[in-house]
Amino acid sequence: MDASEAPDAIRQAAEDLEPLVREATGSTAPYTLTIETAEVDAYWAYWLDGAGYDVRLRLNLPNAEFTQTGARQFALHEVLGHGLQSASLTAQAEAEDVPWVRLLSVHAPQQVMLEGLAQAWPLFLLPEDKILTACVRLALYTQLVFAQVHRAIKNGTSAAECADHLRASIPWLTDKTIAGYLADRGVDSAHRSYMWASSEWTSPTAATAGPTHATPVRRSETTTGPPRSSRPTSYPPT
Repeated sequence: MDASEAPDAIRQAAEDLEPLVREATGSTAPYTLTIETAEVDAYWAYWLDGAGYDVRLRLNLPNAEFTQTGARQFALHEVLGHGLQSASLTAQAEAEDVPWVRLLSVHAPQQVMLEGLAQAWPLFLLPEDKILTACVRLALYTQLVFAQVHRAIKNGTSAAECADHLRASIPWLTDKTIAGYLADRGVDSAHRSYMWASSEWTSPTAATAGPTHATPVRRSETTTGPPRSSRPTSYPPT
């Protein structure tokens, strides 16, 4: 898919898949989506931020690859996994005196749950989509290898050894990509926290759920007590 076609494809995929997410979660919150393109020398390919009911998705053209399957994947992950969830939390926070601070950080443990659910939505909602399932499971494998390297760096393993492990385990990565991932996990504390949260811990659970849709996760279950995500004011990148 040409990059110029990606915003419309993602928006259309989000519109098509939104009823499935609302049925599974019970959310009735509205949201407004803006999609922009950017060219930034950074690790991210897709970046979601916003405030309240306004959601902005940025596509980093040098890093993003655009396919029809990818449009479905990132519509579920970014727009419906993060954006709609944040709008839903905003709606609940406006309706009642909620017990949480409405601005979370990538350093907080809730970020792991937030990323895990967003990554796993295709496995819960579209188990019959074999190509999309393969993409998600490959992403899970890749993230698990990155998690190994993440822990190895923390335990003092050299960058050269970690790079060798990545080349052996994920041979399609370029040296530039490997260098970037090691730098993010080794020298940048903000990126290091976020990268750990992106290890998709929900995906293994979804992958064992079988070919049927998962039991609906209603809003009351995801917003009781400390929130699993409260991006209503500011969302970290994905």
